[in-house]
Amino acid sequence: MQLSELAGRRVAVWGTGREGIAALEAIAPVGPSSLVVVQDKTTFLATKWEGRLAGLAELHEGEAMAAALDGVEVLVRSPGVGESNPWIQELRRRGVSITGGTALWMAGHAKQTIGVTGSKGKSTTTTLISHLLTGTGRPNELGGNIGIAVLSLPPAERYVLELSMYQCADLQDSPRVAVVTSLFEEHLDWTRDGRPSQYYAHKLNIAEHGPEAVVYNAADPTLSAELAARPGLPLIPANTEASFHVADGWVTLGGERLFERDAFPLRGTHNAGNLCVALAALQAYGIDVAAERAAIEAAVRSYTPLPHRLTPIPDPTGVEFVNDSLSTAPQTTIHAIEAYAGRPLAVIVGGQDRGIDYTPLRDYLRDKAVPLTLIAVPDSGSHILDVVGDLPGVSRVVADDLPDAVARSRALIPPAGVVLLSPAAPSYGRYDNYEARANAFIAAIEATRP
Repeated sequence: MQLSELAGRRVAVWGTGREGIAALEAIAPVGPSSLVVVQDKTTFLATKWEGRLAGLAELHEGEAMAAALDGVEVLVRSPGVGESNPWIQELRRRGVSITGGTALWMAGHAKQTIGVTGSKGKSTTTTLISHLLTGTGRPNELGGNIGIAVLSLPPAERYVLELSMYQCADLQDSPRVAVVTSLFEEHLDWTRDGRPSQYYAHKLNIAEHGPEAVVYNAADPTLSAELAARPGLPLIPANTEASFHVADGWVTLGGERLFERDAFPLRGTHNAGNLCVALAALQAYGIDVAAERAAIEAAVRSYTPLPHRLTPIPDPTGVEFVNDSLSTAPQTTIHAIEAYAGRPLAVIVGGQDRGIDYTPLRDYLRDKAVPLTLIAVPDSGSHILDVVGDLPGVSRVVADDLPDAVARSRALIPPAGVVLLSPAAPSYGRYDNYEARANAFIAAIEATRP
């Protein structure tokens, strides 16, 4: 569905956050016959509705939302409004067309776009692709789930988008190059029935509508199996010996050495995989990576890691504190632990309890026999400790809150050791977002310095 198709139609925008406002501002000039904004409840993301925004459309909240949606033909939902929401199910029953701002935008820009999704690694891979394009003389606009909402992006020759599962679900046009970094169970509460197969289908919808190439991390068995079950996709594997791969300290292409792995500043095997996927995406976009290796290596070396993703925090005691507040699932915490295994290590876990299955973390610690201390914080930390259980080499500590966890870690970890905040859970409930949680971690480090 193109934006222009909303002219003369009765349209509602659900949400008053960044995505909702971008949708409103893009739709209003098109000339719908009616345009309203709805919100079922107020959240910390809500915007005060006055002035210019109130002039574009009236806001209907809470119980007033039902009447405002009566007779609506098209609903443009913000990403957080899931298939499990009773109103979404009711509107589908009524025959209302449901879409999102990303889908509306993609209908007119797919051929200029590299779109990146994945259960983990999508932020790093997206920003790396954008940085490498710029470093090889190909300016681009970065947006989507990171940075600017797509409907607010300025005109450009090329775009690189990070796309969440929420944004992928409504797509009816695939980006020219669809990139998938990983796949595991997450956000099941957004799906209609909470089944992993629904989450996978929403996520991989990015590849179902005519992309030129689907680049994926072939080292991820779940992702590989799910893509193989969708015949006809133009698949391009990455992170394999026949493609871009890291071996013996080198980034290679089909066995040919391109540049040293250490050129990329991010630690861990998962980040090596993200690099390989990013390079394969460039190749699929039409860039001869081997021919332009010098410029690409220089760009890789100058890449600035994202804040709150395995970000070291210097401390005069010699302990290395590491901020990985972006970690919201056990799989991301596993990769963070892999990056620091072999040193005295404490990992702070816990946050919003979404009913996530933490057995992958238990199985990893059991199978790899990684010695560490898990420090649990509310709300889900104690549950994580219960799932992990009594494993050899794994100590378990319950803290009252994040500052208490940091104070306890100082008594447990010697100089040259690591204290890793990798919560394996969202921040909501205790903090507004992962940035607020990271700031609380940093403040606690400073407050407990001897």
